[in-house]
Amino acid sequence: MCGRLNITDDPMVTQTLLDLGVANPYEKKHLGRFIRATNQLSIVLQENHQPPRIQSAAWWLLQEPTETGFKPSKYTSFNSRYDKLHVRGSAAYQPYRSNRCIVVANGFGETLSQGKKALHYYDFYAEQPLLLAGLYKTWYHPKKDTPFYSCSIITLPPHPKLQPFHDKASPMMLPNDNALLLAWLDPLFSQVTAFEFLLQPTLHQSLTVQEIDKPSSYHPIGEAHYLMAD
Repeated sequence: MCGRLNITDDPMVTQTLLDLGVANPYEKKHLGRFIRATNQLSIVLQENHQPPRIQSAAWWLLQEPTETGFKPSKYTSFNSRYDKLHVRGSAAYQPYRSNRCIVVANGFGETLSQGKKALHYYDFYAEQPLLLAGLYKTWYHPKKDTPFYSCSIITLPPHPKLQPFHDKASPMMLPNDNALLLAWLDPLFSQVTAFEFLLQPTLHQSLTVQEIDKPSSYHPIGEAHYLMAD
């Protein structure tokens, strides 16, 4: 996953947040047609015994302290690979067991590259909001009174239906199953074996794929493609 998200002020996104138990779905809401890695994201998380809430988080899991706050680490971490979730000492190991979150989005962007050269840009979007599986970390700075949050999105092997458009990875998308989503958000639920089936790339929703000229202008090129849900 290349690191582009589409999150708009969509009534269905607001309803999805309400369904997740978020009392104020407009709080700390970061919207954008082109949200990129290191930008602020709105994540849904649950801490202690509190209900789920929205939290602003930097889309780069590993952070480094500065004189006045934090900055993204030199280690790329806007995504957390599925095969690192069970590796002790990896950046994703502990968050996967206690600091899971959800990013509610309208869609995401991918790039088809050859070497380091981008050949094609694609936008993926669904009729219903996508529930992207994420991880988060909480950071504390000696000069700040409030904690700083960062996050990543879990990535899986490329889904066969996505491979013609991006052949490196696909974001982990959660099914709209209330019991599962509540378990995912619950920081006290550490039985991650219950999530093993989610580590197989699955389209829980149908997606429309549109080639665009570039992410900053997103002018469509050619006809859109429809990918049926699994």
